[in-house]
Order: sequence, then structure tokens, then C-alpha cells
Amino acid sequence: MKRSRRTFLQFVGSAALLPASPRLASALDYPARPVHLIVGFAAGLSPDILARLIGQSLSERLGQQFIIDNRPGAASNIGTEAVAHATADGYTLLLTVSANAINASLYTSLNFNFAQDLVPVAPIGRTPFVIVVNPAFPIDSVAELIDYAKANPGKINIASAGPGTGPHVACELFKMMTGVDMVQVPYKGSYMSDLLGGQIPMAFAPIAQIIEDVRAGKLIAIGVTTPTRSDAAPQISAIAEFVPGYAASGWYGICAPAGTPEDVIDKLNTSITACIADPTLKPRLLNLGVEPTPMSVADFRKFVAEEIAKYAKVIQFAGIKVE
Repeated sequence: MKRSRRTFLQFVGSAALLPASPRLASALDYPARPVHLIVGFAAGLSPDILARLIGQSLSERLGQQFIIDNRPGAASNIGTEAVAHATADGYTLLLTVSANAINASLYTSLNFNFAQDLVPVAPIGRTPFVIVVNPAFPIDSVAELIDYAKANPGKINIASAGPGTGPHVACELFKMMTGVDMVQVPYKGSYMSDLLGGQIPMAFAPIAQIIEDVRAGKLIAIGVTTPTRSDAAPQISAIAEFVPGYAASGWYGICAPAGTPEDVIDKLNTSITACIADPTLKPRLLNLGVEPTPMSVADFRKFVAEEIAKYAKVIQFAGIKVE
């Protein structure tokens, strides 16, 4: 009788361990086959270039191919939806961009919920937007811009790449935090010829788009949107030096479908953190205007949640709508 009871307890104890075994193996063996990294933008654009750099580094580090899968369209929503509905096993990932945090409030009829259906895994880096002005515009600093805008409400035009884009929302956050009234002028194509020609005096623009014109003296950069000065252009003041708490960086990271095993997520976070610190990859990221920003899984989740909440307030404040 005692032996039978002991045998039964041993059986129950062994059975209790069974559900955990596949989960443990998933981390030890992951990845056991190629991983698909979905990019919601076309090949050749900055997110695609960055995904290929990170994918190659992860392939070398983890011993499996990371396949870049471009699913462009709808401001990255098509690719994001594909990952949101994918199997949560770590073999389908998303190259996440700051637009995802904006889109969570900007689009009201998505077939997924970015905050609930995806889980942040690891950041890659941040890239600043820059306030640039034509040299003929009588402004040399963020402080002067605020004073000038308050003295001339509604009279300053700002070039915009379109409603809901990162630079547009960064500008609206600036307006919300400073109380200035400036007019966004959306362009369907490039606004650079008008900006360089003085037909429009200023823009919030991606650093990679304008840095060469700034270096050549064709434009004047007065502030970056990162919380502190950017390693990519340390000579440019941070807007936060004049507007405490201001931050509206573009950023890149990796997300996975919600429900992906935490041990797999931890392994990916450790690997991605090692990739962006690699002395051969880091300079290539900085050359693209991307400053590596390592974070733990918990910190990255907190960051993404804060970004979603922040941009929801900006979109409501500015009444931003997309067609």
C-alpha cells in the first residue's frame, strides 16, 4: 500500500513538470529554424535597411537565418497586423517603429490592438527629428522660435510630410507644450526644394534627411527632439533644454505576438542588446542617424506604453485625422 502510494505521488510529481518542459526547451533550443522579421515598409527605406543590419547580426549570433519580410502599406499597419495575428512562438517578429505608437490612436478601425496584441521585446535605437530653418528666417534657437511664434501667432508655416507622421506629431507636441500657434503645411511629395528656397521657413525633419544641408550651411538646425543631445549630432541643442520634458524621437525596436514565451523574449532581448553594442555594428547605426538605446524587456515595455499614451494626448489635442 505504501509502495503504491509512493509510486502514485512520483507519477503526479513527474506529470506536474510536463507542461513546463516545452517552454524550457523553447528557450534552450530557440531558434531551431529561420525567423521571419516583418517590416511594414518597402525595401530600401530606413526601417528595411535597419532590419537587414539587425537581422544579419542576429543570424550570426544565434545561428539561424533571420528572413526580412517586407509588408509595406498603411503606415506599417499591414505588416503589424500580420505579426499581431501570427503564432506566438518567436518565429515571427516585427520591426517596430515609433509610428506604431502613433497609429494606435490615429487609426480607429484597425483589425488589431497594438498595445494588446503585440509585446515589446527590445529596442534598437532612437533617431532624432530636427527643427531646421532657412537661413533667411530670423531665428537661431528654440528660445527665439518660441518668443517669435508667441509674438506672431498663426503666422509661421511649417513643412509637414503629412498628417500623423512622426515629424508632424513631434511638432504638435511642441505646440502643445509651449502654447505656440504655428501652421502645418502638408506636402504630398518632398518639401525640401521649398525649404531650401525659402518658400517655407522651417520644418521638423528626420536628421538623415537634412544633416548634409545643415553641414553645408544651407539650413540651420536649432533643436533635436531626443530627450538629450544626440550622439549623431551632438552640436545641436536638445529641445528639452528649453522645453523641460519634451521628447519625441523616432525609434526602432522589435515586437512579438502577445503570448510569446517570456524566456524566448528574454533571449531575444539579450541578443539584440549585444548586437547594438557590437563595435562593428554600432558605427553603422550611428551613420544612419540611429543612436543605440539598450533597455531591459520591462523598461522597453514601459517606454512603449508611455509613447502610446503620450501620442494619444497629442492626437486629441491637435485633432489629427487621417483619410
